[in-house]
Amino acid sequence: MILIWRLRSWAYPVAEEVSPRAKAWADTMSGHSDGDLVRAHSSSPIRLGAGPIVRRELREERERATLRSGAAFAHGAGNRAIAEEPDEERTCFERDRDRIVHSTAFRRLAGKTQVVVFPTDHQRTRLTHALEVAQVATSIARGVNVNVTLAEAMALGHDCGHGPGGHASEDAFDAFVAEGYDHGPWGADVVLQNLNLCAETLDGIRNHSWSRPAPLTVEGHIVSWADRIAYCAHDLEDAIHAGIVAADDLPAGIVKVCGRNRREQLNTFVRAVVRAVEEHGEVGMPAEEAAALATLRAFNYERIYVRPASVAQSRAVIDVLRALVEYYSEHAGAMPDGLDLQPESDSAVRAAVTYVAGMTDRYAFDMAVRHLDWPVERLPRI
Repeated sequence: MILIWRLRSWAYPVAEEVSPRAKAWADTMSGHSDGDLVRAHSSSPIRLGAGPIVRRELREERERATLRSGAAFAHGAGNRAIAEEPDEERTCFERDRDRIVHSTAFRRLAGKTQVVVFPTDHQRTRLTHALEVAQVATSIARGVNVNVTLAEAMALGHDCGHGPGGHASEDAFDAFVAEGYDHGPWGADVVLQNLNLCAETLDGIRNHSWSRPAPLTVEGHIVSWADRIAYCAHDLEDAIHAGIVAADDLPAGIVKVCGRNRREQLNTFVRAVVRAVEEHGEVGMPAEEAAALATLRAFNYERIYVRPASVAQSRAVIDVLRALVEYYSEHAGAMPDGLDLQPESDSAVRAAVTYVAGMTDRYAFDMAVRHLDWPVERLPRI
């Protein structure tokens, strides 16, 4: 049904005609009340038995009583750059997870490249990648009985430092950052700084890449494995769906150990890490499965990440992002918080990197066209 709207002189548009579905939705505006209690559903038969309300202190007690030795415990943690009073309901790591999920940086991952710029309906973005890493990490953490919430918080936030266009953004920004641009430390120390996260959470985000120093917690090590397990499996799946490779191209050694599809691979590698903890008392992977994961990663590297089309895409990303940083460092006033910065100063350059790195792919490329008259044919392509 077409809705016909008239505008009241004092407020909001009001529909003169509404569909039955819209009316049914509007009829639930206040829920269903029978006195002191309002229910979402008028016919709900559900009743709860006796039991405690599980607030922070009881959750912390349960962690101490049930998690294995070596796990990160919320009680006694919560070390933040700016001290805060503990939350009545949530542990410190639960607060971190919630802050990350509701952050602008996390939402923007939906518009950032995982492997392919401008993904199709079924290809991953940085956001779906983060969710899959969280699923793998929590499965492992639950299996080995360590802090699931801390692992989840780290996993959800681990890629918030990525710029538009995937890993090529790191190469683009390296030219402007004295210490080099690494998405882990940048995410922990710059992008998520305003969230005032716990030291343990930030450490796992900062050091999740295997080339970084070892994380300080068991949960951080789990996230390092979860990241690699997740992207090796789902980048392959995306490439198969895109016609870049075929499932039959996988080496027989990989298929024998971990299967040909994502479900089999995730199942194999998650169980392998759990078994390694059981047998060795530390986070790792048995040699056979670890070799299969390494071979799968090498296959992806050669056939997906550095194939000619990917290299061309990366080159295009680097060119456009460097041009944007140069533009904003010269025109600091064009940035939201750049009015007080001296153009081309070190502060302006760092602010420009921060601003451009926070952009989604589409916004960055739109800004290049708008401000730099960037030729559309030079923008990254699939």
